[in-house]
This record gives sequence, structure tokens and C-alpha cells, in this order.
Amino acid sequence: MRMRRKPWARPELESCHFFIQKPSEYRGRWKEFFKNDNPIYLELGCGKGTFMAVHGAENPNINYIAIDIKDEVLVLAKRNIEKAYEEKKHELNNVALMSQEIALIDDMLSKEDTVDRIYINFCNPWPKDRHKKRRLTHTRQLEKYKTFLRKEGEIWFKTDDDELFEESLGYFKDCNLEIKYVTYDLHNSGFEGNVVTEHEEMFTKQGIKTKFLIAEYK
Repeated sequence: MRMRRKPWARPELESCHFFIQKPSEYRGRWKEFFKNDNPIYLELGCGKGTFMAVHGAENPNINYIAIDIKDEVLVLAKRNIEKAYEEKKHELNNVALMSQEIALIDDMLSKEDTVDRIYINFCNPWPKDRHKKRRLTHTRQLEKYKTFLRKEGEIWFKTDDDELFEESLGYFKDCNLEIKYVTYDLHNSGFEGNVVTEHEEMFTKQGIKTKFLIAEYK
């Protein structure tokens, strides 16, 4: 369902101290933005920020970059992140939120940025053959991530879509990303540390199992 345009979304984002209006300006120097050498985790397609709000507030010693493309979604992520930090009474200084076309991720991240982990949660499955190169797990994208993902860094991928998951397993292997962990039913796998996203909650209520893998860059 298409989200209705919110003319107040962009002004609210621009007034937010952790919203980055021009991500490309920090290419190669994200550690300068965060003012520390803590690990950097990247979420591609943060949606309403449920996942990022939990992670960021619970892990102050990790820096997070959260990306989506729509202002109407990002403004909700901003509010959810702020709420989570307020509840924990933590200073909000380890999250950078931004609008970025993920297909052009190399415009804002370079080999100097050294990302330790990438999260891809419930991305668009692009089921038609002519559109599959748009997948966030496609080999074309994975090769871009390898530019800034550190050696032995990880990609955590969750989806409800069976075909996307199966074909993504092949994409990861083709790019020499070793599958360290895989499950076709995350919630009954015994895996610890999962943070449920808004899409994950919705699909689970419909009886759809969450597929999940961790791939390591060797």
C-alpha cells in the first residue's frame, strides 16, 4: 500500500540532529561523523525504524547507519528511535538516519568506512525475472557491499519470501560469502538476539515463517 505524502515530513527530518541530508558528503569519513572508532552496523531499508530503535538504544558502543528512501517512512523511524532512547534515558549519538537509493550505496560508503555488519530485513522480493537485479541481495549489490564490508564482516538477511531466500543463498555463495547460519523458521529455531520488525510481526500473524541467514565475508 502506497503511503500518503506528508508535506511536513521533510522539514521535521531536516530539523533532526541525526538525519543526514547529504550522505555522500561523509563518504570515506563516517567515523568522523560519529567521533569514535566503534563498529559500524548498516541497515538497508529501515522502514519505520522498529528494528533500529531497539538495536541503537541497547548498544551505545555500536554506530548505526539506517537507510530508506521515503521521507514519509523515515520520519516515523525518527520518532520511533527518539522514543526508544527517551525510554532508556540514553543520549542519541550513535545513529545516522538518511534517505538514500540503495542501488547507489557506493555514493555514500567507501572502503575507508569499514562496516562490520549489514542488516537486510524483508526487502522487496522483485519476483519478475527482469527485475531481479534490483534485489538488495542480488550479486550486483553484494559486490558493492563487499567494497566497504570488512573481512569477516557479516550480512544478516531476513525475509518472508521463499523464492527470494532460496535464490539469495545462491547469490551469497556466488560472491564468496560463506553461509554461517541458516534457518527456514527463525522463530522456532532457538536463535537468540532476533529483533522483530514491523513486517516480521505482520507476516508471523499470517502464519508465514521467517527465513533467516548470516553470511560472512571471507
